[in-house]
Amino acid sequence: MKPENPEDQIILIDKPAGISSFGVVAKVRGQLKQEFGHKIKVGHTGTLDPFATGLMILLSGKFTKKSNDFLKKDKVYEATLKLGYISTTGDPEGQIQPYLTKDLPEVITEDEGASPAKTGTSNSYPKLSEIEFVLSCFVGEIKQTPPRFSAIKINGERAYKLARKNQDFKIPARKVTIYSIDILDYNYPILKIRCHVSSGTYIRTLAEDIGKKLKTGAYCEELRRTKIGDYNIEDAKKLVL
Repeated sequence: MKPENPEDQIILIDKPAGISSFGVVAKVRGQLKQEFGHKIKVGHTGTLDPFATGLMILLSGKFTKKSNDFLKKDKVYEATLKLGYISTTGDPEGQIQPYLTKDLPEVITEDEGASPAKTGTSNSYPKLSEIEFVLSCFVGEIKQTPPRFSAIKINGERAYKLARKNQDFKIPARKVTIYSIDILDYNYPILKIRCHVSSGTYIRTLAEDIGKKLKTGAYCEELRRTKIGDYNIEDAKKLVL
């Protein structure tokens, strides 16, 4: 996609933590205004939560009309899950508390004929083999319910705004595809994974669902997007705040 006008650009940004996606757009818009001497239209092709880092694709000028070409692309994330705890938002920005159960953590084993296996004494945690099996349960087409604290619209209003008002509402489950989940590191309570997923997949929700399956609880402590379609984080510009 070659621009006829230098104002029309595909801009790859490595988003830092602590800034919203709309903040990133505003920052880039200001930088382009300085470069060209007048206001340039800028839009994003998919958001990242403020705590998350990594690849964002921004479009400027006439290229903003091509946003639909980018919205449905598959994505790759690297996520750090903290087991043994849960968060009201599924990430470090919510209220975090220990995952409490009446019994010791239980993990579903590969032997379907056996009952869930106890992890042992109070200082015993899921084994790597148990983690691997539970992760394999999520690979393929699955149904996922997006988090209450998300930008999904419910009757015209963002879900996170309704959640902040403590309003009761339901978000319908949707089909997403998890192409692969690879373990990068595991040292309880920290589990680091790489996920290749379809558009519309919420890694926060995936983290929570993994925690439920493990019977340990979990939330997404860190999240980094490294790829969108054929676009890679290595080609992105660091955002200067």
